[in-house]
Amino acid sequence: MLTSAHASHANHAHQHGAACGHVAVPHSDHTDYVHDGHLHRVHEDHTDECEPTGHTVHQEHDHRHQPGCGHVAVPHGDHVDYIHDGHRHAQHDGHWDDH
Repeated sequence: MLTSAHASHANHAHQHGAACGHVAVPHSDHTDYVHDGHLHRVHEDHTDECEPTGHTVHQEHDHRHQPGCGHVAVPHGDHVDYIHDGHRHAQHDGHWDDH
């Protein structure tokens, strides 16, 4: 099962929300915001890094994500995730992961 670690983003004065200017990404029961190459989520009175733990292969994913494929591209660390069917896909070793 894919879970997210609880890692508080220290000294984050920006308030993420519907009109904050950052790309909003639906993720399970919350919304992540793309900021400086990683994802933030609002959690109680602070902001967390929202990064997956574990490795979850997206089975039977025939679509090849790439620039211009029609899905929102999200820079994420050293790669690009693509928003598809309410989650992020990341290319990994010849397959796509739910990220």
